[in-house]
Amino acid sequence: MGDATLSYMIIGFAGFIVLSIFFYYVPFFLWLSAQVSGVRISLIQLFLMRIRNVPPSIIVPSLIEAHKAGLTNVSRDNLEAHYMTGGHVQRVVHALVSASKAGIDLSFEKATAIDLAGRDVFEAVQTSVNPKVLDTPPVAAVAKNGIQLIAKARVTVRANIQQLVGGAGEDTILARVGEGIVSSIGSAETHESVLENPDSISKLVLRKGLDQGTAYEILSIDIADIDVGKNIGATLQMDQANADKNIAQAKAEERRAMAVATEQEMKARAQEAKAQVILAEKEVPLALAEALRQGHMGFMDYYKLENLKGDTAMRDAIAKINPTDVLGKK
Repeated sequence: MGDATLSYMIIGFAGFIVLSIFFYYVPFFLWLSAQVSGVRISLIQLFLMRIRNVPPSIIVPSLIEAHKAGLTNVSRDNLEAHYMTGGHVQRVVHALVSASKAGIDLSFEKATAIDLAGRDVFEAVQTSVNPKVLDTPPVAAVAKNGIQLIAKARVTVRANIQQLVGGAGEDTILARVGEGIVSSIGSAETHESVLENPDSISKLVLRKGLDQGTAYEILSIDIADIDVGKNIGATLQMDQANADKNIAQAKAEERRAMAVATEQEMKARAQEAKAQVILAEKEVPLALAEALRQGHMGFMDYYKLENLKGDTAMRDAIAKINPTDVLGKK
């Protein structure tokens, strides 16, 4: 009895292993589910999927979903090929079903191309049906009167299915809208006109066609908030005035330095001239003595010259006397 029981256990275990391997390579229940749903697929095809490393648990439910949605352009070979190229089969089928129900023209080839391009095709279809709202970061711009305005906008976009492959994304949309806001505020004469009519920004930006070459279609641009910032014009004028003042001070300092240098040069020349006069005066007595020895000057001439010098010295002394001092002493 013991050997028989052990034999039955071994046979049962071996049968379990064989059945496990069989149902792994031949997913019978998936085949049964497909047959019940109306999807014609054989057990051999499911077995070959395992051999090709394509999971039937992904392909068969996707085929059933497409069949139930009435999609006739989705085949098993196409789904297998898309999976083997690295695509998301279930996401593509979900997108095709949603597009079909929403009346959006989306072919299987287009959907797989969008998916392989790295975009979420199902989310794109959802965005095409239900538009998305993008909030721009605060955009600072300056009106012509020099007042800074800080604006925030809400951009409502809808996915453009035909531009999803190769089209620019949300960052480009936000950058272009920010550029349009800066241009609109910068062209305004005063910041009051912008605050009174904020919709003028939206109208001007929408006319620019900012969604060209992008994966989205801009439906509306709404200015959510506008704040008054700094007086940039006054700040720039103050900076310019300070710069002009510094330049004027530098030029004045340069002129002062040149004047000081000129004064020093004139003093040096005066000292040099005075030194030359002193040297010349030292030569006068020698010249007089030489003139007396050679008879070019007589004694009376020399006497008259001395009287003239004394008279000149007396006159200089009289000229230096302050009359108020003399009257005060009296």
